[in-house]
Amino acid sequence: MTPADLSRTVLHAVRRAVDEDALRAPVPARVRVERTRPGGSGDYACAVALQLAGPAALPALEVARILRERVAAEPGVGRVEITGPGFLSFTLDAPAESDRAVLAAVREQGLAYGHGGALGDEIHQLHHAREVRAAVTAQAVFRLLVAQGARGRITCEQAPDPDWVSLGVTVNAYGTPPTPLTEIRPVPAGATAGELLERLGPDAARWGLLRAAGHDRAALGPELLVQSEANPLFRVRYAHARARALTRGAAALGFTAEAAPYGESPAPYDRAARPLLDLIADHPGVLLAGARHRAPDRVARQLEAVAHAFFDFHDSCPPLPAGDEKPSAAHRARLAIAEAAGTVLAGGLSLLGIRAPEHL
Repeated sequence: MTPADLSRTVLHAVRRAVDEDALRAPVPARVRVERTRPGGSGDYACAVALQLAGPAALPALEVARILRERVAAEPGVGRVEITGPGFLSFTLDAPAESDRAVLAAVREQGLAYGHGGALGDEIHQLHHAREVRAAVTAQAVFRLLVAQGARGRITCEQAPDPDWVSLGVTVNAYGTPPTPLTEIRPVPAGATAGELLERLGPDAARWGLLRAAGHDRAALGPELLVQSEANPLFRVRYAHARARALTRGAAALGFTAEAAPYGESPAPYDRAARPLLDLIADHPGVLLAGARHRAPDRVARQLEAVAHAFFDFHDSCPPLPAGDEKPSAAHRARLAIAEAAGTVLAGGLSLLGIRAPEHL
């Protein structure tokens, strides 16, 4: 069960409780679940009982008890506890089953892994100044919103800069629209699109413009072009290229990726694989948060974390056999995790408008 699956499961439990008249409160549009913080209980936690206590005119602990009995019976949920003033803490079924479900979702959805319909009822008009960072940020935010089912368009205060096209920016209209808008106004880049394209090229320029939070100044120096793992953009793209190279190497050795059967560990390396598997599972939530908060920088930081965890995993548990070693079930399972990481990296870069080369 992925975090998105768990969120839907809890929301379904709220609807059931309301339909059965066990809970008299408006059903929220969505329910947020988060990984349990250090020292907490279970795998995930949710504050929905505290959110509903007021409207339901019940203590939060009573609301939590009503929801716990409905969530605990759902497939994939191993245990539900009530902690503190009314938090629900969830322990999922055997990690191998949850991991397998995540890997299967990545394989099935490909670059669209993490896309969804959570914002399907929303229409947005993103309005920005005639400035390159604002234009690139608006385009990335628009991509994230569309990936979550929203609709909308982008407008600019003045006629767009022709060089924006090379950065993947489109503007539907310009001028002062008649209705209130969502304004995109990050700290200006301090350079024109033409200057950035000449110095950095489109991919490095976009990464530099999007990597920093909107209220911070963007780093747009020559370090973006350094071909070493000290450069986060290179590291992310290199991790993707390495994942694709592993697939080619496995094919040459006559085997393909295969997740471990239900009830079995993905391979005897759970400790090394855990951070990467967790980041892959968290990816849909990061994309949704990036869309809601108009924050493509969150996606960039997620990709950096995935790349870092990928190399740690790759070095600790090589997906390809070495020397006279024969391909085993462990290698096939490791390859499945590596391929999923590569897909997450490619999909995230695509939403930022950045190419993910298969060879570096």
